Amino acid sequence: MQSNELSNIELLKEIAEFLNEETEMEQMLQGALRKLLEGTIFETGWIFFINEKGKQELITHENLPNALQQNDCRHLQKGGCWCVSRFRNGDLKKASNIIECKRIENTQKMKNENNEGITHHATVPLQSGQERFGLLNVATPNTIRFSEGELALLESVAFQIGSAIKRILLTNQEREVALVQERNRLARDLHDSVNQLLFSVTLTARGGIEMTEQQEVKTTFKEIQYLTQEALTEMRALIWQLRPKGLEAGIIEGLKGYGEILGLTLTFKVKGVINLPANMEETLFRIAQEALNNIRKHSGVLNAELYLTVTPTDVLLVVKDEGCGFHMNELKILPSIGLQSMRDRANSMGGTIDWVTEWNKGTEILVRLPY
Repeated sequence: MQSNELSNIELLKEIAEFLNEETEMEQMLQGALRKLLEGTIFETGWIFFINEKGKQELITHENLPNALQQNDCRHLQKGGCWCVSRFRNGDLKKASNIIECKRIENTQKMKNENNEGITHHATVPLQSGQERFGLLNVATPNTIRFSEGELALLESVAFQIGSAIKRILLTNQEREVALVQERNRLARDLHDSVNQLLFSVTLTARGGIEMTEQQEVKTTFKEIQYLTQEALTEMRALIWQLRPKGLEAGIIEGLKGYGEILGLTLTFKVKGVINLPANMEETLFRIAQEALNNIRKHSGVLNAELYLTVTPTDVLLVVKDEGCGFHMNELKILPSIGLQSMRDRANSMGGTIDWVTEWNKGTEILVRLPY
């Protein structure tokens, strides 16, 4: 066996061991790319994920020339190129030399940007079986073409990475299923125990009001009944949050049901076709839930308007009320854990959230998620 074949086997073994140990997607991809570059003639590389709609996302990169790193890798982040187009069309089946790379060509047109000898690159699809995830691109200074052996090694590494991506996605899916099951269990426990207990206290307080003639005792029982009824409403809302009924029929139906639980009158205005991925739909649902909770607790009104607009690139959700509003000097310093959780949820999807509010002028919440 030749020495280069032996070294390739050792490299593939090292990468495989690393991939089997990693559980976080980005760390796994970055580490595998680094080991590939350290063990081969390839000196720079980057990985795109490409979704079902063909939208690309730069996941990780290593040793990029300055020209490709400028402005947060804008030449890699924006625009199209041959390899991505072929991937979208289903024509990219194996590792290939790219003769003309539009991204690299664009950097060559810019003054004061140094490609450091990178003029061409090779590309290989990342996939597992029939599932395709994206592209692995590699390059070497002053190299126009890579040999068949080098491309074969690249394909072997891409096969390993594709299998690891699939494993992590399945693991994350299993975690999500376990989380949903735990939510359902907790919701059942709350409904069967605390919810029923609060309902019993409400009935007991109502009976106490009818049984006594003393006004002070009546007042006390009325206060108990009121507080218990409020706690019961809060508990039902919490159970709904843990296991939302109606969400399987879509986000609008789910929010209508939640609004009814809170005693709110909601008006919906929808533009575009609502066919959202499950994780995006739940993110919007949870953000809207918190917004409706705040309206019921703090706004002083029981009406709200919700606007949902779906475009080819974004989903915009607006929740608006005509209540008392609140004071927020700086949106970066949020006044409650609830508002911070709304921002965290939007950020987790690569989106944004903003508040427009003043005392006695209501509140408007604007959520934008990339679609």
